[in-house]
Amino acid sequence: MNGWWLLIATLSCSLLLTGGLRHYALSAQRLMDVPNARSAHSTPTPRGGGVAIAVSFLLALFPVLYWEPSLEYLVWALFGAGLGVALLGFLDDHGHIAARWRLLGHFIAAGWALYWLQGFPPLSLAGWVVDLGWIGNLLAAVYLVWLLNLYNFMDGLDGLASVEAIFVCLGSALIFVGSSNHWALVVPELLLACAVAGFLFWNAPPARIFMGDAGSGFLGISLGILSIQAAKQAPELLWSWLILLGVFIVDATLTLLRRLFLGEKLYQAHCRHAYQYAARYYGGHLPVTLGVSLINLFWLLPLACAVGWGYVEGLVGLVIAYIPLIALALRFRAGLPEQSGSKTG
Repeated sequence: MNGWWLLIATLSCSLLLTGGLRHYALSAQRLMDVPNARSAHSTPTPRGGGVAIAVSFLLALFPVLYWEPSLEYLVWALFGAGLGVALLGFLDDHGHIAARWRLLGHFIAAGWALYWLQGFPPLSLAGWVVDLGWIGNLLAAVYLVWLLNLYNFMDGLDGLASVEAIFVCLGSALIFVGSSNHWALVVPELLLACAVAGFLFWNAPPARIFMGDAGSGFLGISLGILSIQAAKQAPELLWSWLILLGVFIVDATLTLLRRLFLGEKLYQAHCRHAYQYAARYYGGHLPVTLGVSLINLFWLLPLACAVGWGYVEGLVGLVIAYIPLIALALRFRAGLPEQSGSKTG
């Protein structure tokens, strides 16, 4: 497919639309993120810029559908689920929606995606390919909803969620190209990376606009759908995706489990993720965003490639990748209450 112009158009659309959304948000006081005790920023900043990512990417899917009819099921999974989640997040950015209704909407979006993807594919485990049947579909729905929400949880520092999405998209594209000659299957990942890159121009530290729930939720479920699609092509690729997403998965999951163990209400806002403690320790957003980028490039990407290209068994690669990430999250007290007088919180 000769569609390089589409990548440029997607990036340009996101770049210009984010600027327009920033102008709109500045004039609409309800879209200003005013700092509070739990905030990682100190000045009022517009939010809702993630709508530009969603619009740019979803519009770009239609030319893909025209050029590559074989991607029809993936396109409709991405379009329906992504549009629904983005709209729900956009409404929540403008006015609070109860957590139970948001969660219901998230599961509906996950169900839509799994319908078009024709369910969860067989899983590669210890050299065996295991078909989990309907149990796999239930686990896949939970996986999509969790990835959607954890991306929201991890969108708390300037540029962090954007850099992560670009890395995961480009890393997964590299892995797939290294194991297949079917370039068309990586086009959605490249388009999503371009859509996020246009937004990142405005979101890089110091951020001039935030992503908001519309953008973070959209990215979470889109990445989840793309990871399941990759697993349909080759079961071991799901492990590669989980490795690429390792920083976000480990921090968000460990934080949630610790807060659950402490008996806290999980829907209450907090600032106790490892990345938030790290930002306070290092005195800013940029050191953490750069640190995560280095971990991604020099630790997680090589392991994800080794798994995707068949040199390392998937579960083994995942465990190797996650052990130092868990240690790092524990080092920065992920999920634990803040300690007065402690530089890490």
